[in-house]
Amino acid sequence: MAERIILGVQVSNRVENILDVQKILTEYGCNIKTRLGLHEVTESHCSNVGLLILETYGNEADIRQMESKLKKLKGLTVKKMVFQI
Repeated sequence: MAERIILGVQVSNRVENILDVQKILTEYGCNIKTRLGLHEVTESHCSNVGLLILETYGNEADIRQMESKLKKLKGLTVKKMVFQI
C-alpha cells in the first residue's frame, strides 16, 4: 500500500534559520511535491515564526534523510503525517 507523507516544519526564527532550511529543501527539491509557507503578517508586524507544509514524493529513504536533516537544525520543530493511499 502506498503512503503519502506530509511534513510540518515550524521555524521559530525565520530570519536566522532560513538559509539552512532553504539549503536542505533545495537538496531534496525532487522529493517535494507541494510546499506551502505560512507566517503572520499585519500592517505593523511580520512574524519571525513560520510554518512550512511539505507534501513529499519519491523514495522513502530520501524523505527520511530530509526529515532527519531538518530535525537537526536549531529552532525547528518537525512533525510527520502519514496517510495510506
